[in-house]
Amino acid sequence: MANRLFQDARKFVDLAKNSSQAEQPEAIEKAKNALSSAYANTNMAEKEQLQELQKELDALH
Repeated sequence: MANRLFQDARKFVDLAKNSSQAEQPEAIEKAKNALSSAYANTNMAEKEQLQELQKELDALH
């Protein structure tokens, strides 16, 4: 079974990347929270992927 928190983090980062300009700040906050939760509960391989997702999110600012 795949890590649910990891899947949620990936979903929220995708939503932030595809949200409108008006919705983006809230979507980014949700993605940050999801990444934080997932990072605390993942293995090393998932942590590396989460770091890449964080870089994508940082590029949106």
